[in-house]
Amino acid sequence: MTFDNYTIRQLNNDDLENYFEIIQNNRKRLEDFFAGTVAITKTVEETKTHLTDIVTKAEKKNYFPFIVEENATGKIIASIQVKSVDWSIPKAELGYYIDAAYEGKGIVTKATAMIIDFCFKELKLTKLYIRTHEANISSRMVAEKNGFKLEGVIRKDYKTTSGNLVDLMYYGLVSEEYLK
Repeated sequence: MTFDNYTIRQLNNDDLENYFEIIQNNRKRLEDFFAGTVAITKTVEETKTHLTDIVTKAEKKNYFPFIVEENATGKIIASIQVKSVDWSIPKAELGYYIDAAYEGKGIVTKATAMIIDFCFKELKLTKLYIRTHEANISSRMVAEKNGFKLEGVIRKDYKTTSGNLVDLMYYGLVSEEYLK
């Protein structure tokens, strides 16, 4: 999948150095709401183990890790995950982050739109949801610009790296609305 000067593709084992670099360069920004990823990618070796685990989950169709790559440099500038896949419904959660140097340019909004299309048309999911903290205005804007509706606030739904339990805003989008 391509748009503007970017390519979206699934993350693979060959992405180790670039994947570690985006996490390392954005570690402070990611630590509260990508706590698991940040905790298990402190070194290149830990990241290699994590990447192997991700690729295995992707092969089993339980997790779909996408990256956004800048065409000119080959640099990974964003990550979009289709996670918590529940094939019995079928539904999944979307999670995303972008390198600070590329933030605010609409890249994640456009890339997420393409992933949503993939989820509903290729994977045949019936629902996608996004959980985000109220202070994460950028994430909320990505959700709203892509047609997600606020379904509610889930209280004490996530533990940050610092151990705080926080409320999360829950956005949902169902295939019937999207495919109209």
